Amino acid sequence: MGQRLAGKVAIVTGAASRGEGVGNGAATAILFAREGAKVVLVNRDAARGEALAEQIRAEGGEASAFAADVTQQDSAEAMAAFAVERYGRLDILHNNIGFGHSGTPETLELDDWNRVFQANLTSVLMACKACLPRMRAGGGGAINNVSSVAGAIGLSGTSGGLAYTTTKAGLHGFTMSVAADYAVHGIRANALVVGTVNTPLVAHLGDEGRERRRKAVPLQTEGTGWDVAHAAVFLASDEARWITGVMLPIDGGFLAIRQWPR
Repeated sequence: MGQRLAGKVAIVTGAASRGEGVGNGAATAILFAREGAKVVLVNRDAARGEALAEQIRAEGGEASAFAADVTQQDSAEAMAAFAVERYGRLDILHNNIGFGHSGTPETLELDDWNRVFQANLTSVLMACKACLPRMRAGGGGAINNVSSVAGAIGLSGTSGGLAYTTTKAGLHGFTMSVAADYAVHGIRANALVVGTVNTPLVAHLGDEGRERRRKAVPLQTEGTGWDVAHAAVFLASDEARWITGVMLPIDGGFLAIRQWPR
């Protein structure tokens, strides 16, 4: 157990993994607790959240599961109220909800477009709307928004990621706006721009897809949820007290490095 987040209370939305293995949200929740934070684990599925809470408590950490659909304002408000009632304050919001749906402008159905926007952007708006007043009352806080390299570049060779890419690009603007509006209140907002990490969310790609993703990374190694989680701990901690409005790539150099033609 460390103490980098000692005394802090954190909410992690989309905390529990959707399948076997450790996703970005679960890894972050576990490391937050290991670093001394009291963590509220938010998922629509109560059983998955409680299983993760039990895992954290078995290590000696402090965690509580809370079932909520954070795309709904009432649920988001109840989530924030629960954190403060349970632990007395709120310092960290880690927005980790997100998924995609394949399609181009010609093929994507409007209902699927709207579902991706609800999950990837509306959930962040509702969570911030509920949590920011509590953070302001406590004298400050840190917001981490989990984004993707897909929001920063065009990706060819996929089945079409229009809605996902658009929402992740929008999340960058959202993060910058919150950072600007709330700096005066001591509230920081940053985005984790995640690359081709191996998590339960991409297990359907199989071994061949996993290897293609590894080879696309300049470091030629595979990222995991733990790589995302370590960065999340830093940005949530007082070590990053002078960092806000940053889009931090966690991608093995994918965005920054290109092979020069020979």
